[in-house]
Amino acid sequence: MTHIWVRAEQRDNETRVGVTPGGVAELMAAGLSVTVEHSATRVIPDEEYAKTGCRMAPSGSWTRAPADAVIFGLKELPDDGTPLPHRHIMFGHAFKGQPAGLCLLERFRAGGGMLLDLEYLTDDNGARVAAFGYWAGYAGAAVALKCWAAQQKGHLPGPVGAYQSSTHLLSELQADLLATGTHRPDALIIGALGRVGRGAADLCTAMGVACTRWDVAETAGGGPFPEVLAHDLFFNCILARPGTPVFVPASALTPPRRLSVIGDIACDPDSDFSPIKVYDRATTWREPALRVCEDPVLDVTAIDNLPSILPLESSEDFAAQLLPVLQTLGTPGADIWSRAEKTFHDHLARL
Repeated sequence: MTHIWVRAEQRDNETRVGVTPGGVAELMAAGLSVTVEHSATRVIPDEEYAKTGCRMAPSGSWTRAPADAVIFGLKELPDDGTPLPHRHIMFGHAFKGQPAGLCLLERFRAGGGMLLDLEYLTDDNGARVAAFGYWAGYAGAAVALKCWAAQQKGHLPGPVGAYQSSTHLLSELQADLLATGTHRPDALIIGALGRVGRGAADLCTAMGVACTRWDVAETAGGGPFPEVLAHDLFFNCILARPGTPVFVPASALTPPRRLSVIGDIACDPDSDFSPIKVYDRATTWREPALRVCEDPVLDVTAIDNLPSILPLESSEDFAAQLLPVLQTLGTPGADIWSRAEKTFHDHLARL
C-alpha cells in the first residue's frame, strides 16, 4: 500500500497545503495510506484532516517516517545538511544549478532518497499537471502595485501578509491606490498567456491598470525590448530556461526609463537563466521591495512564495489539480511519476 506522509511546512509565512481533507478522503478511498502531521499554521485546521480518519502525527516527525513513506510537502526542508533517505514530493528548486539546490541533491545522494519535484510533474505534452501559477501572478501583481503606490508617497512598501481571501486583498489594494490620486500606472506582462500571466492580468484589470500582454510571439526575436522600459510596471511571468532572452539588462539602471517597478513573479534571481539582470536576491514578506536605482527610482519585488499571500484559495486550486496525479502514485509505470524519477536521476548524475 502506497503511504503518503503530508508534512507540516516549516518555512516562515508558509501556510499552504498540497492536499485538502476532501483529497485525503479520496486518496484513502483509492487504497492509499495517508498520514498528516499536525500544524499550528496550516490554513486548513488539523481537525478537518482528523475527521477523515487518516493517521495524525507530530509536526516534523517525517524524519522518522517508515522508509517506504513518500513525504509530501510544498516548500523547502530545513537546511541542516542531513541525508535524505525518503522519496520527497515538493518544490525543490534543484534542477537549474541553484547553489542551494545542489546542496539538496547532495543530501538525496547521501541518503539514497529521491526528489519528485512538483515543478517537473508533466503530462505527455510536457505541460505541468499542477501549478500555483495563477495565484502567484495575482498576488505578485498586487505586491507590485503596493510598491508603486508607496513610490508615489516617496517610500518603499511596508511588510506584506496573508489575506483571508482575494476579496480582502482587493479591498485593501483599492484603498492604497485611491490614496495616491486618480492616476494609474500601465503594465507590460511577459508570459501573458500562461497561468501566472493570466493571474497578473486579472489583478491589474480589477484595479484599472492597463496591460500590454506579450508571450512567445512577441519575444521570439530575442531582444532588446525597449518596450519594457517604456511602461510603469513590468511583470516577468515566465519560467526561465536555457535560451530565455534578457528582458531587463543591467543597462536599464541608467536613464532614460519610465519603468519604476519590476514584479519578477517567476523569481529565480540566482539562476544563470534569469531574464532580469538588475538584482540578485529574492525579496521577503518583511521587505517586499528592493530599491536597485534611485534616479530614476526602480524597485524590484520578487517574493518566492507569493501564493501564500492567498493561502486558502491557492491551496484549494492546486490540490484539485494535483489530486488525480497523487492517486496514481502507487500505480506501476505511471508516466508522470516515471518522468519525474528520470528527471531526478538525470540531474543527480550531473553532480
